[in-house]
Amino acid sequence: MANLSVRKLDKNIYKQLRIRAANHGVSMEEEVRQIIYTALTASENISTIFQKYFGRENGVDLDISDHSPHYPMDFDDDNT
Repeated sequence: MANLSVRKLDKNIYKQLRIRAANHGVSMEEEVRQIIYTALTASENISTIFQKYFGRENGVDLDISDHSPHYPMDFDDDNT
């Protein structure tokens, strides 16, 4: 197995990582392994996720039958 050292890690990130590992009942090293594994093995990319939640199967068809153009507001003062 390969080893990895992370230098110059922000103290707040380190603290959050420590808390997250404690909440999951694992070491910080194991927590980092799981984070890296999850990030790099995600099978769904953003387009797949959008298709899943907003695509044809789960989405809706909107009826936009009125395609008439809008007219800009007239700001000319005709009362003078």
